[in-house]
Parts: sequence; C-alpha cells; structure tokens
Amino acid sequence: MTAPFKVDPAKSRVTAIGSALMDLCLMEEDAFLSESGAQKGGMVMVDHTHITSLLSKSVSRPSIVPGGSACNTIVGVGRLGAPARFIGKRGNDELGKTFEKSLVASNVDPILFTSPSATGHVLSIITPDAQRSMLTYLGASAETKPHEIINEHFADSAFVHLEGYLLFNPQLIKAALKAAKAAGAFISLDLASFTVVESSLELLEEIVHEYVDIVIANEDEAASFTGHKDEEKAAEALAKKAAVGVMKLGKRGSIITHGNNSMRVAPRGSGKAVDTTGAGDLWASGFLYGLVKGYDIETSGKIASLCGYEVCQVVGAHIPDDGWNRIKTEFGID
Repeated sequence: MTAPFKVDPAKSRVTAIGSALMDLCLMEEDAFLSESGAQKGGMVMVDHTHITSLLSKSVSRPSIVPGGSACNTIVGVGRLGAPARFIGKRGNDELGKTFEKSLVASNVDPILFTSPSATGHVLSIITPDAQRSMLTYLGASAETKPHEIINEHFADSAFVHLEGYLLFNPQLIKAALKAAKAAGAFISLDLASFTVVESSLELLEEIVHEYVDIVIANEDEAASFTGHKDEEKAAEALAKKAAVGVMKLGKRGSIITHGNNSMRVAPRGSGKAVDTTGAGDLWASGFLYGLVKGYDIETSGKIASLCGYEVCQVVGAHIPDDGWNRIKTEFGID
C-alpha cells in the first residue's frame, strides 16, 4: 500500500498528548505481587504512599524512566530521529524534573504544565512470566485543563497522537482534537484498553467519526469497538471508521487496513519476551515515524514491528541504544 497521508514538508513533527508519568519498573516474584494489591496483568489506582511502602519492602531497586502510553510512543519517535513533542502536566518535584530532562535527552520537545500535586508515577511489577502488573498514581498528570491546549502547540505537526485514557476526560480530549485539527494535523488515537473502550464507547464513536485518521487497537480493543471478535471482520470494521485502521496481534504481528486494502505485517523474533511493557506504544512509534517520513504502509508497519520486538527484549518501555542502532541500521535511518 502507498503512503496514506500527504505530509506537508513544513509540518514534519509528531506531537503526543497524554499522561506525564514516571515508570518505576520492578522485577519481583509472584509472592511479592500477591501482597501488593495488584492484579496480575492488570492495573489499579492507588495513593502514592502505597507505592512508597511497596518499594521499601523490595530488595530490588526499580528502573525509573518516563512513562505513560503517549509518552512512550513519542519518546520512540524522537529516538528514531523525527521531530517530536510531548504535551502533559507534571509536578514541581524531583520526579517531574527528571521526567522533563529525560524527554529532552530523547530528542523530544517538552510542553509540560506544572501543578502543586506530585508527578504521576506507575509501579510496574514484572514477574518471571514477563507479565506486568501496574499500580498507578496519576497525580499531576490528570490535571491538564482544556484551556491549556492551544492551536499553536500543533502548528508544525503533521501528526498528533493521543492515548485512549484521555477519553476519561471528555472536555480535554475534545479540546485537544479541535486544536490539532484546526492546525491541520492528522490524528492518531491508540485505544489503550478494552475497558476504556467499553466505558467510553459513545464518545469514542463520536470523536473517531469527526476527528480521527488512524485508529490503533489490539484484539480486545478492536472487538469492543467494532463488535466483532473475528479478527478479519474487526479489521474490516476498523477500516470503515478511520482512514487507517491498525489491529495489533502481539506475537502474531498486525493487520493494517486502508480503504479497501488490508495487509498483514509479520512479527519479529520467536515471540518470546522478557517484558511486554510498552510493546504496543513502541509499535506506534515506528508506525508514526514511517508515516511522517513518507514511507508506505508496509514499510511503516515493518519498522513498527521491529520496534515492538526490541522493547520486549528488555525490562520497561524504553529501547536501549543498541536496540535503536539495530532498527536504524536495518531500515537505513540516519
């Protein structure tokens, strides 16, 4: 399939909007997880004091990196070398300052509003079976206001990427979508979670119809959004909802639809993973990078597949330098 979007040379940036969260990734045994209050493979909201208490009981030290779905994606875009920007809200604390510095180090332009609340953070407990279980404190990340999002934030952006979790704040996501469209950007939306889709289906249908050009979903999210459990039918239904529909199938690859055309992108590797944290987010990094650089859908999907594979070979949602070097070498990226 050919490149689905004609990118204005004056608008070469990918901008993401989402939760500014610090990821605290901790390798632990199942016994620790069972005492944490987290559900294996799931996510629960907690107070930050609960996370502090759990960290004090662990003999391991967590790795600390910027997180949040949209943030993970835009960091990947920046590491691949495309102009990138992230919009969100952080606390005026050490975690918040570390978050901002980490974005800059990953070639991401930060537009970060500040709040008296603590910077949001997520304790991801990774068990030996590579499952991640999350305890989330949103803090300042949930306090971005609709009036803070303005058209000028997107003036140089070809694509604007939003995480589905923003659906829980209807006024904010609508303000972001209106500003991005007014600036002439194409809109990409990752559905985030089937529970997000189920609880926000009416709003989701409305905004996808009016604003969204690319819908990115995994199997469960696509089934919830389209009403089809059969993956072929779900992929076809996604194609009717947006210009480009993406259904990620994990170790089975992905299906990308554009108009009446559909293609499967093969997975990379054997399907084994150290940790699946950020796999879908980094898949989106490669795909958006390809699109903003004018690659066709097949090539963009192949870059996406390799990004998704590489992040599954490490703990956390950030690919190390040697992984990025492999990706860039394979696709001739400077």
